Amino acid sequence: MKWLGVLWLAALSECLVKIPLMKIKSMRENLRENNMLKDYLEKFPRRRAHVRLEQRRNPAVAYEPMRNYLDLVYIGIISIGTPPQEFKVVLDTGSAYLWVPSIYCSSPACAHHKVFNPLRSSTFLVSGRPVNVAYGSGEMSGFLAYDTVKIGDLTVVDQAFGLSLEEPGTFMEYAVFDGILGLGYPDLSLQGILPVFDNLWMQGLIPQNLFAFYLSSKDEKGSMLMLGGVDPSYYSGDLHWVPVSKPSYWQLALDSISVNGVVIACEGGCQGIMDTGTSLLTGPRNSILNIQNLIGAKASSDGEYVLKCGTINTLPDIVFTINGVTYPVPASAYIRKDHSHNCYSNFEEGIDDPSDSEMWVLGDVFLRLYFTVFDRANNRIGLAPAV
Repeated sequence: MKWLGVLWLAALSECLVKIPLMKIKSMRENLRENNMLKDYLEKFPRRRAHVRLEQRRNPAVAYEPMRNYLDLVYIGIISIGTPPQEFKVVLDTGSAYLWVPSIYCSSPACAHHKVFNPLRSSTFLVSGRPVNVAYGSGEMSGFLAYDTVKIGDLTVVDQAFGLSLEEPGTFMEYAVFDGILGLGYPDLSLQGILPVFDNLWMQGLIPQNLFAFYLSSKDEKGSMLMLGGVDPSYYSGDLHWVPVSKPSYWQLALDSISVNGVVIACEGGCQGIMDTGTSLLTGPRNSILNIQNLIGAKASSDGEYVLKCGTINTLPDIVFTINGVTYPVPASAYIRKDHSHNCYSNFEEGIDDPSDSEMWVLGDVFLRLYFTVFDRANNRIGLAPAV
C-alpha cells in the first residue's frame, strides 16, 4: 500500500504555492544595539497572559497573548490594495487576524514602517468598525476595512483587515516587520471576521485545505510557507500526524519532556501550541526554571538567561515526546549566540493557562528542527525532521 502514500504526497504537492520567508534581525537585537533592552524587559516583563481575556464580552477587542515577538526572525511579504502596496508581515499561527499600519496612524512607531494609503486603492472599502488588538506592551487601535490581499501568486478579494491608528510604542518602533497576518483558527479572530487562509480556501484558490512551514536555521533565505500543499523535499522520513486537541490555537497533546530518558517536565502529559509567532520554547515557570538549572543558565541583570558558549557541545538533548514519537531538541538549537558571541537560553517562562495546569508553546526553536504541516481539513498537525 506504499504507493497510496506516494500518490497522496504527489496530490499534496500539486499546485501548492510557496511563499519565501526572510530571516531578519530580531527586535531584541535592535533594542540591545540601542541600549534599550534592559528598560524594555523591566517595563514589560513576561506575564501569565495566554488567555484571551474578556474577548467574548467585547468583540471589538482581540486580546493577544504575551508573545515573544522580541526574538522573531522570519517574515513574509504580502500586498494589499489595487495597485498593490507591499508590507512585511509576521505569518503567525498563534493569531488569526491581519493588520498593517495606515497613513492615519499617529504613533511614532508608524513612522518607521510602511503604511497603507486607502486613497491609492481602487478596491478599498471601509467598514467603520473600530478594532483593537491588546498586546502585553500596549494596544493597536484602528479600524476595519476590506480590500484585495495578495500573498504569493494568490489574490484574495474582499479580505477584512485592520488599519492601525495607534500602535504600542517600543513594541513596534523597533520591529522590522510592519504588521501581522494570522494563520490560526477563526475562533482566534475578531468576531465575524474570516481570516486570510480561510478565504484562500473558500474562494477556491488552493487545492488542499492546509499549509506548511519550513524554517531554515542556516541562511537569510530558504525558509518557506507552503499554501495548499506539501513539498516532501523539505523533510526526511514520514510525516507523523497528531490530532489538534483544541481547534483555536494549533494545540496538541504532549506526552512528556525528558533528558536522557528521565522526565523533567510535562509528567503525565500536558498541552502544547505550535506557534510560528513565538520564537522560543516557553512553558510554566517552575518547569522552565528547572530546565535553566539543568543546562547551567543563569539569570542576568536584565532578566535574560545566559550560559557558557562552550557547553553547546556537551549538554544533552531535551526530548519532546508527542503522540508516542520523540522529537529531540539539541543544545545547538536551545542555545542562541548573538553577534557579540554571548550565549543565551532559548527557554523562557511563558504561560499559565487556568484551563490547563501545564501549557507549552513550541515556537521557532522547535519548528526549525521539524517541518510542520497545519491540516485544517482534518484538524491535525504533521511533523517530520526538516532537511
